[in-house]
Amino acid sequence: MTSDFSHRPVLLEATLDVLQPRAGGQYLDGTLGGGGHSEAILEAAGANGFVVGIDRDPTALAAAAARLERFGDRFRAIRGTFADMETIAGEWAPFDGILLDLGVSSPQLDHPERGFSFRAEGPVDMRMDPSQELDASGLLDKLDERGLVDILRRFGEEPRARRIARAILEGRPWTSTLALAQCVADSSGYRNSRTHPATRTFQAIRMAVNDELGQLERALDIASSLLAPGGRLGVITFHSLEDRMVKRKFRALSGEGGPKDPYGNPLVAPRFRLPHRKGISGKDADAGHPRSRSARLRILEHIPPTSPQ
Repeated sequence: MTSDFSHRPVLLEATLDVLQPRAGGQYLDGTLGGGGHSEAILEAAGANGFVVGIDRDPTALAAAAARLERFGDRFRAIRGTFADMETIAGEWAPFDGILLDLGVSSPQLDHPERGFSFRAEGPVDMRMDPSQELDASGLLDKLDERGLVDILRRFGEEPRARRIARAILEGRPWTSTLALAQCVADSSGYRNSRTHPATRTFQAIRMAVNDELGQLERALDIASSLLAPGGRLGVITFHSLEDRMVKRKFRALSGEGGPKDPYGNPLVAPRFRLPHRKGISGKDADAGHPRSRSARLRILEHIPPTSPQ
């Protein structure tokens, strides 16, 4: 299965454009996956460039290690979550660039045994780290109606959360992804939808199982402190929940949301700026990649002390 992690990464050219890898630079890939972004950064950073990659999926780590073996000690792969990047990779800080490519990867979706897909038969699992104790089936077994409705509304933005939640709880325990998807389709009442009726529900359950927004919030609090002056943090999001969180955090760090003087200038000189205020849309910058349609790359830059504010 490791060979399947060789898919072309999302927004690759745009990521290189904004991270601007330089000769001898040090970089952190917080969502290593199959190593596609890391490979491109290493190639652009010259003979002395260095990348440390973090991922909680052991299959992804194995694929990346094989793909990037030719770079020798210029690359380090470490198992863990990007929320713990300071503990895992702090010895190499500060970094000239940090990248987070969020969400589930294509290889994870494409392998039914991982339990992420509602289009193929598999266990109701959805763990990015297979050693994690709680899987999706176990989570659904533990929840009451209020808890499941909250997850479907908060992480899936599902308008018919209550009726779907009741049907899911009545059908427990769940061992089949196809059966769960059919339950959602039957109970939701959606007809002739452009997307599968279970799309939002599966997204919500997956995000809850893997604590995706909690992990992201902790990572954003840490990542900016690990940037070298002039260094950039790039985050690729795939849906509005992630994107709103990144947008708000970046705006706060750049001083856009803070108090201003009568001339509109921040009262406190910001330490960061937004090179692309609205981010870069995958639909525009990477139109040939099917996963890029919903992607957006947002960038935060640590302002060097000598730069004009």
